[in-house]
Formats: sequence, structure tokens, C-alpha cells
Amino acid sequence: MEITLDTKIADLLKEYPFLEEELIKINPKFKKLKNPILRRTVAKIASVKQAAVVGGMDPVDLVNQLRSLVGQEPLAVEVQRQSQEIRPDWSFETPSITLDADKLLDEGKNPLAEVTKELKSLPKGSVLVLTSDFKPEPLIDTLKEKGYKVFCDESTDQVKTYISS
Repeated sequence: MEITLDTKIADLLKEYPFLEEELIKINPKFKKLKNPILRRTVAKIASVKQAAVVGGMDPVDLVNQLRSLVGQEPLAVEVQRQSQEIRPDWSFETPSITLDADKLLDEGKNPLAEVTKELKSLPKGSVLVLTSDFKPEPLIDTLKEKGYKVFCDESTDQVKTYISS
């Protein structure tokens, strides 16, 4: 299996189980992969690129480190840096609900499932805030695909993800 930016973490670890420990050595934030809930849910939908963003890393650097560990040639990919996103007006609304992703994970719950459940109960235009110690890139991508507005504020150690319908 060739490792690319789009390789799913679950597929990567199935093909190369030893990479779990290597990922943790590369970035301690990847310790979360040991959480069985994350392993069953997020790892199936999260790509290497998304994992890199969660870990605060350059995606191509992570791919190339993994490729090196399995004897593959590095990717020659030029990555465009995203400009800082301006916080949208809707995200300044008082949140109807605030959820803590880290606490949910500690309780063995899936943050995406909990956020989705809460969003369904909120009136249109309401804002839900998800706090975490990492950028929940797979959750953000999934919610955007479902048509939700999402803004992620990483300006402090506590990442706040604002979500609205």
C-alpha cells in the first residue's frame, strides 16, 4: 500500500501495525489513537493529512516520515499554506450548547456522534461550540460535508470549534 495524504489512518495501521508506536514518537498528540473509541470511529474516516492537521504538523512532512519508515520514496508535493481564516459573524452568537471533546473521549463517547445528536435538537441558526485540545479536522470536514457552517479558533491552547446550521 502506498502512503499518501489521503490514506486513512485505519488502513495505514492495518497494513503497517508497527506505525502506531512510530506515530506516537513522531507526535505525542497521536497517543489518542490508543483510545478504542477513536480507533473504531475517527481512524476510519481520518486521512493522514487530517491527522497531521490535528497534530499541528505539516501534512507532507508526516506523509514523508511514514513513507520513510516503510521504505517508500518521499512525496514531492508542494503544499499551499492556508491563510488565517477570519472569524465569521455567526460564530459570535451566544452558544446554545458547549461540549468538551476531551471529556467525551475520556467517557468513551464519540464526539462526532454527540455533536450530531445535539445539532439535530437545536433550532436553525443556533451555535454549538466544541472545545478540545486539538483541531478536530475529521469532525470539521464531516460536518461541512453535511452542510453545517464550521469555524475553528486555534488562537489559544483550548481549540474552539463553532458549528451552526
